[in-house]
Amino acid sequence: MAGKVSSRERREFAYGRGFFLQRFILFAALAAVLLGFLAFLTQTPSQWIAAIGVILTVYLVIWGFSPLLTSHRLSRALLVLRQGWYFRAYLPLAGIESVEAYDGDAPVGLRASIMRGRLYVTGSKVGLVIVRLKEPRRFWSVLGASADEIVFDVDSREAFLEAFKERGVSLAPVQAERADAHLRV
Repeated sequence: MAGKVSSRERREFAYGRGFFLQRFILFAALAAVLLGFLAFLTQTPSQWIAAIGVILTVYLVIWGFSPLLTSHRLSRALLVLRQGWYFRAYLPLAGIESVEAYDGDAPVGLRASIMRGRLYVTGSKVGLVIVRLKEPRRFWSVLGASADEIVFDVDSREAFLEAFKERGVSLAPVQAERADAHLRV
């Protein structure tokens, strides 16, 4: 079974979903009221109502429902942060300077603090973790903002930090004097 990855090698960590569930329910209700208003209280052509309904449904599925289906993933050499189908960041463990618990205040959602060089990928304000990168990266999902720190939440912060610590210990050190040193990350 060469292609199968064991659960010890790759672990998934859920994040807070209350914010996204609230947003989904609120936006679905707002879309239903808007479509009802257009259908019954105005003389809007039915093709327009159908088109608006399709656009609102696509928006609702991508930004409201998809965060309920995704989770962060930690493998032997990669941390994958996800928030729905609209944000995914692949962070090689070799490019991470540190990972630790974060007890500061963080906005909920996908936000960038340009002045601090920090990206927030949060669904709640509890279980926050901060990842410090060795070099800043651009995140095109947040209008190309550059960040060298990423704050995200996980349901079980202690389990995530322990799993990350295990991964950090298992990485082989890069030997700079070898010819293939750039391949051994």
